[in-house]
Amino acid sequence: MTTTESTPQSGTVTGDAPTPTGPLSKIDYSERIPNNVNLAGDRKLQRALEGWQPKFLDWWKNLGPSIPTHDVYLRTAIAVGRDGWAHFDRVPMEEYRWGIFLAERDPDRKVNFGDKKGEPAWQEVPGEHRSDLRRLIVVQGDTEPASVEQQRHLGMTAPSLYDMRNLFQVNVEEGRHLWAMVYLLHAYFGKDGREEAEELLKRNSGDYDSPRILGAFNEETTDWLSFFMFTYFTDRDGKYQLGTLKESGFDPLARTCEFMLKEEAHHMFVGTTGVQRTVQRTAQLMKEHGTDDIWQYGGIPLSVIQKYLNFQFSVSMDLFGSETSSNVAAYYTAGLKGRWMETRRKDDHQLHDLTMEVPVIEGGQLTTRTVPMLTALNLDLRNEYAADCENGVRRWNQELEDAGLEERLYLPHQGFNRKVGAFAGHHVTPTGEIVDGATWEERVGEYLPTPEDRERVAGLMVPHYEPGEFAGWIAPPSVGINSLPVEYDYVRF
Repeated sequence: MTTTESTPQSGTVTGDAPTPTGPLSKIDYSERIPNNVNLAGDRKLQRALEGWQPKFLDWWKNLGPSIPTHDVYLRTAIAVGRDGWAHFDRVPMEEYRWGIFLAERDPDRKVNFGDKKGEPAWQEVPGEHRSDLRRLIVVQGDTEPASVEQQRHLGMTAPSLYDMRNLFQVNVEEGRHLWAMVYLLHAYFGKDGREEAEELLKRNSGDYDSPRILGAFNEETTDWLSFFMFTYFTDRDGKYQLGTLKESGFDPLARTCEFMLKEEAHHMFVGTTGVQRTVQRTAQLMKEHGTDDIWQYGGIPLSVIQKYLNFQFSVSMDLFGSETSSNVAAYYTAGLKGRWMETRRKDDHQLHDLTMEVPVIEGGQLTTRTVPMLTALNLDLRNEYAADCENGVRRWNQELEDAGLEERLYLPHQGFNRKVGAFAGHHVTPTGEIVDGATWEERVGEYLPTPEDRERVAGLMVPHYEPGEFAGWIAPPSVGINSLPVEYDYVRF
């Protein structure tokens, strides 16, 4: 990205994207709801969404970021081309322009998998799949505001203005992803869709009576290490779920998710680099003092970072559902939800004759059984996800190696701390040992963050609001945002 500026201190810094080379669809910001779907051409739909908009803004005011700010250096989508799609500027958060952006339509696009393979992609919802598609959209839509609610108070303990800005960028884009799903519900599902859109704002993360649909989105984000683990592991689950919906034969859903993935990349960057900078600082303190017990020196022990990792990875693995599922087989066969990178797979994209090994625990032993590939697509996606998660762990371990330390972080066993699927009801340690309930209870504090661990981490979460200042438990980033210095005042109060 290039930048044009008077001086970094003047508050006029904006970033202009490079001239696009691919197909480009401009977003009209003169509209009350910015969009590239010709909303003005459908007055009924426009009125319905304009009726939902104040409810969304009320939700943002009541359950969005709780710390008051003057303005934040944020990026806003201006187009949906392959590049040149975002603009950076200072924006009061309550004036952020949430809108509806779909990737460019390919008029020749086909359904690429299932029994409808080779047929033209659908521009309207097939009547026989109406209920299933609505459910897929609602579940995806429910996750977006949930994470904003979970992260509501984190600004109060931000380790720097740089990190606070990244938190707010994630928050406003999760809000926009809610808009993306609400548009589909309003535009294609009539009265049922409008009712579901209302419910998306009525459920709240962790609410006793009306919780969010998926378990991981009702967990507390207690501190910034939790936030970084969430954006690394749980937002990465979002990447893979969006990747399967990007393959959908329902073209508006596919185009919506394609653009959402472009924004989602930054969320995972925040997690990857946030944990990396935490590990970097921990490694410095371990090297300096010759111990992992660095609480007294203002750092987070590596053993505690591992426990946070264990927790977030395991609850994110549950988001993929059971290893075998007749529902996912039906979604695939019908052309509703594909596999990750579907078109790059070297098979017939129908899978009727293929099988897959899935894990099971029998007689206290871990083994496998053979099932039809169609029913094991949740596991296929989860395996892709877990392999991707390894990349970040290798990056974090590089910090330990560079510091001359022998300790390493690792991903726990796929069966560890699982509440869904083949491992639910069993006690599997991070190294894959199956133990009884009494042993688990005795040792669980070694595997997962204890209340004392979370309390001590929270005790380090002292806010740092001066430009260029960073909390003592985390290393500064190597570069700032959009070519700006790390010391820039990314958030103003």
